[in-house]
Amino acid sequence: MNLPNSITFIRIFSIPLLIWMLSTRHLSSAYGAKELLASAVFICASITDGIDGYLARKRGQITTMGILLDPLADKMLIASAYVTLVQFNPALVPAWVAVIVIGREFLVSGLRGIAASEGFTIEASDLGKFKMVVQIVSVVAVILAHRWKEWPLLGAYFFPVYWIAWTAIWFMVCLSLISAVDYFAAFWSKIDRRVVRRRRRAFILSRRKGNVATTPQLNNSTGLDIAAHPSGSE
Repeated sequence: MNLPNSITFIRIFSIPLLIWMLSTRHLSSAYGAKELLASAVFICASITDGIDGYLARKRGQITTMGILLDPLADKMLIASAYVTLVQFNPALVPAWVAVIVIGREFLVSGLRGIAASEGFTIEASDLGKFKMVVQIVSVVAVILAHRWKEWPLLGAYFFPVYWIAWTAIWFMVCLSLISAVDYFAAFWSKIDRRVVRRRRRAFILSRRKGNVATTPQLNNSTGLDIAAHPSGSE
């Protein structure tokens, strides 16, 4: 197993660790240790998403296993995080938010699977990549908001952890819906062009077959015996 795939497996193995940290009561919450450790694990796991892809391209180690596991690991990490946050901080992440996030991932995966079966690909859009960044920020902010509503800064200023988490969640939901529509539009435009091209090719083939089928009838209408006069000149 090469290095990029090993990093991908580390991201997959970090998922049950993250779920355990957010769900267990055996991890101390004193001074926010539980929230800080869970946030660190999630951030490190998210960073490995860019590292394994970069190393695979740089080292020329792009494999079928890596192509399969990398997007699967991303979706498992995000889905497990939001499902766990429904229990960990339901005030900020109600169940319907997790349904939208996971449903969007299933939709994009399904569209890419159909596209692959039709012989074309749907590239990751910049909107989808930006949505992934917002998802990471929202998960970390929600985890920290479980312990702190705000962080005191210099003087009378403070860092509004709760409101950043709330804003990031709603912004993420909007981006998820918009990016899902964007992926569907890209899929529909490509599949529509392929259907039109396929129908045009079938029409041309049917015309050619029709011309071939009618050629003997046209020759026989001249009253010439093609079998007896193969040259057609007599």
